Amino acid sequence: MDDLSDILRRLEPSLGPLSGELRPLSGGITNRNFRATLGGVDYVIRQPGKDTDLLGIDRRAERLATEAAARLDIAPAVAAALEECLVTRFIECRAVTRQDLLDGVEQIALALRRFHDSHTELPTAFWVPDLLEDYAAIVRRRGGTLPGAYSGAVFAAARIAAALPVALPRPCHNDLLPGNIIRAADDGGLRIVDWEYAGMGDPRFDLGNLSINNGFDEAADDRLLSAYHGEAPSDRGRAALKLMRVLSDAREAAWGVVQATVSGLDFDFNGYADEHFERLGATVVRPYFEEWLVVAGGEESSQTA
Repeated sequence: MDDLSDILRRLEPSLGPLSGELRPLSGGITNRNFRATLGGVDYVIRQPGKDTDLLGIDRRAERLATEAAARLDIAPAVAAALEECLVTRFIECRAVTRQDLLDGVEQIALALRRFHDSHTELPTAFWVPDLLEDYAAIVRRRGGTLPGAYSGAVFAAARIAAALPVALPRPCHNDLLPGNIIRAADDGGLRIVDWEYAGMGDPRFDLGNLSINNGFDEAADDRLLSAYHGEAPSDRGRAALKLMRVLSDAREAAWGVVQATVSGLDFDFNGYADEHFERLGATVVRPYFEEWLVVAGGEESSQTA
């Protein structure tokens, strides 16, 4: 706790004195998060985990993305940023259920569209095929072993990238897991947290990542695309979303592999990777994967919004 004591001493001149005890917040498997009351106001102090830079995380990009999202009222406000932590206002909330997310598909779609269109410039890029290469290099340097399924994920990602080139990178969240969406207690609105993987990338990945990580079915996907684009989805749009769901699995699986190599946390990262490799593998061998590649690859497939 010595490092936290030092952080608090540096925060108190601007945010006010600490009252009460620090309260750990559960739910994360990469960072440590604490709730602290400073100057009578509740904040979240977020400490990066060990070697998180190896995961493609840029802390400056995280801060800039969080600040931009807060201005759009879709994320908590940033109160302070130190090299060792990011401090945001605490929002009284509850974790969302799958039904909450299904009910709020349109709200999340519009929030993502506003962020993608915000003209926020982030200092790092995010594109899964490149990330897979970086992760593989890290595992090898650390003496780890890549599972046999890794090469299949790389090949699938390359095929998707060829069908869906990114014409205009935009600011994206890139990590829309259920735990990163909360419902505020005051107005009941949904907010997006944990912007540490934010970078300039393909907005379609955010949609696919949101869809597959939250178990959306085809009806929910159509609502997501309709709300995001403001019109009924095209066959190309549906195919692109399906392919981005696959790309999301490739990213999650590779993330599990590199975390199993570098992380000291007590978590079954290999099991996490295997789950996503298996789902990806079961999808890419089906005929409809080839159909998605054909349908998505066309004039409209170069658009990112």
